[in-house]
Amino acid sequence: MKKIGIYTIGILLLIIIIPSIIVSTLNLTPKEDGEGKIFTKEKDQDQEIEEGKNIFNGYIKVYDTRNQQVIQMELEEYVKGVVAAEMPGEFHIEALKAQAVASRTYAISRSLNYQEGHPDHIEAPLCTGIHCQAYLTLEELNAIHAKGWEEKYWSKIEEAVNSTKGLVLYHNDEIIEPLYHSTSGGMTEDALDVFAVDLPYLKAVESPFEEDAPRFRSVVTMTGDEFVDKLRRKYPGANITKENLSDKIKLVERTKSGRIKKLAIDGTVINGREIRELFELNSTNFTITYNPKTNIVDIETIGYGHGVGMSQWGANGMAKNDKNYQEILKHYYTGVEIKQWTIDD
Repeated sequence: MKKIGIYTIGILLLIIIIPSIIVSTLNLTPKEDGEGKIFTKEKDQDQEIEEGKNIFNGYIKVYDTRNQQVIQMELEEYVKGVVAAEMPGEFHIEALKAQAVASRTYAISRSLNYQEGHPDHIEAPLCTGIHCQAYLTLEELNAIHAKGWEEKYWSKIEEAVNSTKGLVLYHNDEIIEPLYHSTSGGMTEDALDVFAVDLPYLKAVESPFEEDAPRFRSVVTMTGDEFVDKLRRKYPGANITKENLSDKIKLVERTKSGRIKKLAIDGTVINGREIRELFELNSTNFTITYNPKTNIVDIETIGYGHGVGMSQWGANGMAKNDKNYQEILKHYYTGVEIKQWTIDD
């Protein structure tokens, strides 16, 4: 719902850090493209919830992207499949509980906001893919994990969901649309810097205890020729060569967390996310180093994902340091309350 290299000699040392998913009277719904999400205005949420009470009875519709079928299932059973798909079963129970509350909140919010179906999958408000949040059946989970996974972890996941049954996140008495990601790299991102929308509960906060995450640091390596060729294809008007990289690529603006918000390619200012997409990087927190002697470019990234909202590996680290799920959620989602969602019969 995500590793390391450094060169000491180089003519070019570019340090680039860039962004890696409502207002009180409006609900803003994320549309995800891989790790990125774009928020769009929906109806006043009080109106949505009032209407939703008449049709949301604890069951949800989910569009299965694998077979193009619509599944109707009980909310809590859906949340179990999401928690198991989005977070490793090995994680601390308090981290799994935090994931359960976030996933449940997201599911209810989408169900209320897209009662007639989402524009990208009009058959249902939710889908099983990362466009919304990943969902796997128990059969699918057993197929992708080692033998014995169900016996070892399924009861733990059920406990995380059952012990938080019906709990959702609110901000100013409105259900939020919580974003989360794998690994922030030490500090989460402000939604304003990533999606150009000021979300009061999605502010940049410190995210300690992530160093054990498998994608805390990673490196993409290529030749200088390959690096320049990709840039020229993406920006054909740019006069870029291996010899002038340091003059043609400039840092323009960083976000509060240190990621690059904007950079210039031969004088043209672009969004830093374009570089992440171009080179298929794990996050937008990265460093580019060119060694002219070896003609090698290393792009070192920190973190995995867009960096907005709850860091899953950060949540696990906090849990292992004696924080409960309420403390984890209130740390990553600024100013929220955890309340029971009541379902009309």
